[in-house]
This record gives sequence, C-alpha cells and structure tokens, in this order.
Amino acid sequence: MEQELPRQEDRAIALLRERGMMRLSEFLKEGITAATISRMEEKGALNQLSRGLYQLPDAPLEAHHSLAVAAKLVPNGVICYDSALAFHELTDRIPPYTWMAIGPRDWRPKITQPRIQITRFGYKEFDKGVEQHLVEDVPVKIYTPAKTIVDLFKSGKYQKAFYNSTTGFAHATQAMKDALRLHKATPAEIAKFAVEAGIWENVVQPRLETLTVNA
Repeated sequence: MEQELPRQEDRAIALLRERGMMRLSEFLKEGITAATISRMEEKGALNQLSRGLYQLPDAPLEAHHSLAVAAKLVPNGVICYDSALAFHELTDRIPPYTWMAIGPRDWRPKITQPRIQITRFGYKEFDKGVEQHLVEDVPVKIYTPAKTIVDLFKSGKYQKAFYNSTTGFAHATQAMKDALRLHKATPAEIAKFAVEAGIWENVVQPRLETLTVNA
C-alpha cells in the first residue's frame, strides 16, 4: 500500500501535465483515489481551482484561464456573449463573469466559485457556429465571431422588448463593425446565422447594410 500511494501521485501529476486540469471524477476513472488527491492538495502538490477541479501549482496560466475552468465545470457548455467576444478580441470589456450557453435540457450545475453566468439556448441555436480551442490543454467550445454577434442581437431584441433598452443593439452593432473591420466575420456569415435565428430582416439586415455601405 505504501508503494501504491506514490504511484498514484505520480500518475496524477502525469495526467495533469497532459490534460491541464482535471475533475475528481476523472481521477477516479483513472484509478486514483479521492484520498490521494486530498493528500496531494494538503501537501501543496495540487491546487484546487473550484470544488472538485484541480491543476498543478506550476501550471502556466494563459490569458483565457477562466474559460478553461468554465469548460471543465460545465462540460456541455459553450462560451458565448461577451466572453466569446473577448476571446476573439472584439471588445475592450472585461466580463465580470464567464458567459456559458447550455442546451434547453442540459443539466445546470450550481457553481459558486468562479463566477459563471449560465444561459439556455434553444435547439436551433445551441449547436450552430461552435469552434473548439485549446486553452491550457483543455478543449474549450466557443461560438464563432459571426454567431456571437447574432446571439448578441437576439439578446438585444429581448432587452428592447422587455426593458425598452437599446444598449444591447448598440453593443452588438459595435461588435459587428469591429468583426467586419478586422476580417473576423463576413457579411454572409452574419446573415446566415441571423436568418436561422429569425432576426435577419428587422434587426440585423438594416444595421449590416448601413455598415457595409459606409465601409
């Protein structure tokens, strides 16, 4: 048994160097006990990032560290809204939390730390326009710039309807302007997602045409 513990610890360290971050459930599947992980944390061999989520103390932290953490905590989620904009360098805003979209029937986890804002997307919009990026060796699903812009317009439509606020539209329009200028989205890509979302003619088309005519 005394020889088994160091082997488990060595295995845990090797897995974390390969995967970046791991949930306790992932360690258990690899035959590494919860007692081993607890002992390693007490010795400072592991850092607990959130409940049941671990990383090596000397692991390099990237600019989008919070996205990797969110992806591990909400494995079915997709980074959306301002968090996706920030990843694509299309906003100067620093979101106070990480925005994650989940499907209409996906389990909604209760997470107290770090701050993750979870929103539900419908069947027609959840699976479209998803890219996968590696952040600290963690696969992270993120909506494309064009899809993110359309999602912001759709959110802005609800803000206008329920709160009579045009802030959402202004934010989405600025993101669209920047994406076109930086060649991170094309008018055709934006139009495609807007048509699928049912907000092309009355919401996106007039704003897109204004930007392209003035370009």
